[in-house]
Amino acid sequence: MTKISGIQQLGIGVADTYAARDWYKKHLGYDVVIFDEAAEANLMLQYTNEQPQNRHAILAYNMKGGGGFEIWQYTQRTPVGPSFEIQLGDLGIFACKIKSPDVEKAYKEFKKNGVNIISELRNSPEGKPHFFIKDPYNNIFEIEEQNDWLLNQDKVTGGNSGVIIGVSDIDSSMIFYADILGYDSVVYDVEGVFDDLQGVAGHGEKYRRVLLKHEARIGAFSPLLGTSTIELIVACDREPRKIYENRLWGDLGYIHLCFDIIGIDELKKDCKKAGYPFTVDSASSFDMGEAAGRFSYIEDPDGTLIEFVETHKIPIIKPLGWYLNLKKRGQEKPLSKMFFRLLNATRKI
Repeated sequence: MTKISGIQQLGIGVADTYAARDWYKKHLGYDVVIFDEAAEANLMLQYTNEQPQNRHAILAYNMKGGGGFEIWQYTQRTPVGPSFEIQLGDLGIFACKIKSPDVEKAYKEFKKNGVNIISELRNSPEGKPHFFIKDPYNNIFEIEEQNDWLLNQDKVTGGNSGVIIGVSDIDSSMIFYADILGYDSVVYDVEGVFDDLQGVAGHGEKYRRVLLKHEARIGAFSPLLGTSTIELIVACDREPRKIYENRLWGDLGYIHLCFDIIGIDELKKDCKKAGYPFTVDSASSFDMGEAAGRFSYIEDPDGTLIEFVETHKIPIIKPLGWYLNLKKRGQEKPLSKMFFRLLNATRKI
């Protein structure tokens, strides 16, 4: 049986991995690197014009708790941005949710540090305070109130707690995200013109918004990854455009949403039965230089890329040859806080 431990990472295509890493470290607390590796992406050919592409990738985390970022850069071609302004409801990953224990404090901190805040502090349809920022690379982040944490760190934000995804048919997408990814509980389902979206591109139009959450997750990394939500949004009065139309996977922006899973063979069967077969499958353990596992991809009903990773090995103290081998340890039992403290101390940048 397939089990999901949480959102492992959100892939972010950038033009300079180290500059982006430093910005996410300074402003969003992503200061622990699991791997930093250059290689050829030769399994994603159908998303890269049938040509293998060289790339540099960094996987980083905020150990206060939440999903990671896979910061991803082409190294032998110039990554391409969208040819139009991406608006709410356009098809694909529109924004990354970042959780905060004190949203008002985070707002003041970002303002003091010159972060590009694009909306005022307002309540969401759930009644929780939130606001939106934009990084130097035009990626939008929603800072939202959450209260599940791993390590007690003095940071105004934790990590990734979900995404906003533009879809063409919310009802079909709700089935996909519930049946395959376990987001089967509806927090709200509302339609209208929303004040809390003011400042975000396309905010004055009519939208339907559905916020989905999941039940408790299990797995080795579940204490770090924590809970998450997916907000589906559809433009009611406008024909949406695909965020990645005429561009490649890995180009600038949010390239995929990745889940840490247990039982990838069973998942492959389930996805095929549901009508969403794997479009990419590494088939066996892949090596990311410092980490290893098996990965696969499917597409949601609008073609948004969802990645699955079954983690087999990650480094703790590489010079000493200390690695966590999950195939030997077992993947279901949650790792202790002591392990994550050690990871925080030894992989911090």
